[in-house]
Amino acid sequence: MMLHRVERLLLDLAVCAIFGLGLLITLSVMSRGLFNSGIPDTVVLVRELMVAAILLPLAAATANRAHIAVEFLANMLPPRTQVWMIVFGSLIGLLALMPLLYAGWREAAKTLSNGSFYFGDLNVPKWPGRVLFLLGLSFCWVRLFIMFISDLKAAIEGRLVDGVHLRSKQMDNH
Repeated sequence: MMLHRVERLLLDLAVCAIFGLGLLITLSVMSRGLFNSGIPDTVVLVRELMVAAILLPLAAATANRAHIAVEFLANMLPPRTQVWMIVFGSLIGLLALMPLLYAGWREAAKTLSNGSFYFGDLNVPKWPGRVLFLLGLSFCWVRLFIMFISDLKAAIEGRLVDGVHLRSKQMDNH
């Protein structure tokens, strides 16, 4: 599926951002220690790479249901209730991401239109971080929406969904 390829690409870009972060921070520390001079705009560059490292893999994490979850109480509930809780959680996630998407869209559009940049030696443009923020959240929302529809269909049909841990495979036994 095309979405899986995009998620993999975003995940790979996040890995590159993490390697870039490690390299940039290492070189900055070494240059300060050895030459008493740092790399220009290190703080800005680290901040922008952090956006990529954190937000780009969100869709892949969502697809794998790898977000932090507190399950100790939910796992004691009947499987049917667990399925509906997953559906409800996805709906809440979709609603919670919408204001962030709107704000991300406005900020990306504003930065792209006025060409703003960070003041510093390198004059790093602001738009890449804003666009990466919007891109990461957008694909996360799309993935969550697809999962919500799939989970809702499974819940209505009385089937289990990925993420429901059972002692028994039968929903009706509980």
